[in-house]
Amino acid sequence: MKAIILAAGMGTRLGEYTRDLPKCMLNFNGKTLLQRQIDVLRNVGINDIVVVRGYMAEKITIPGVKYYLSTEYYKSNMVETLFCAEEELSGNVLVCYGDIIYEESVLRKVLRSVADVGVVVDEDYWDYWCARLDTPSCDTESLVVKDEKIVDLGNPNCPLSDASCRYVGMIRFSQKGIDQLKKAYHKNRDLYYHSDSPWKRSKSFRKAYMTCMLQELIDEGYDVNPIVIRRGWLEFDNVDDYERYH
Repeated sequence: MKAIILAAGMGTRLGEYTRDLPKCMLNFNGKTLLQRQIDVLRNVGINDIVVVRGYMAEKITIPGVKYYLSTEYYKSNMVETLFCAEEELSGNVLVCYGDIIYEESVLRKVLRSVADVGVVVDEDYWDYWCARLDTPSCDTESLVVKDEKIVDLGNPNCPLSDASCRYVGMIRFSQKGIDQLKKAYHKNRDLYYHSDSPWKRSKSFRKAYMTCMLQELIDEGYDVNPIVIRRGWLEFDNVDDYERYH
């Protein structure tokens, strides 16, 4: 399996911590977030690792990794970042966000999955959310599973009944899943790339969230399956996250 880590964003919600540093290079207990991810990937035997850089790319210099560059990181989002490394999209691929860390147990669950499109979701996230946020009920995001398939995800500030699991920021694709992803991406890119109108729940197609692309796969009739975990991960999204985790 190949891992592609999306690490192009500016991390503006981390304020002064990312003024002179990419978010993935933040230090946490003696290691950068990116080094922690790469170490865990290698520990489970994933050594083919790709990182898509953007903001302050020259400061991401971990050896033994293949790099791609998103030149429009400041006006795009996760989907466009991923497709900066489109030539790497073949075979079994794990897509990871650059601002998360996770335990080996999470990766081992991913490696056991046979889903064509498998989305890592935490079914036991609520205590973490309460520890992370002062008002956790104001930061919910839909993730509805029926008959072992995800049918809706990415709707912000939804009722808690639609948020029984939390999207983690890790997706496993088989070659079949990759083919479905590319087909959906290029179809919509041809139609909407030059439009500034909203695309699904994103501001535009160029700024599409990965959850919106997954929803597009669902809407096209493809199976998107949950890979269910119970904790074992952290997301570094803003100043409060970084300071509370320390």
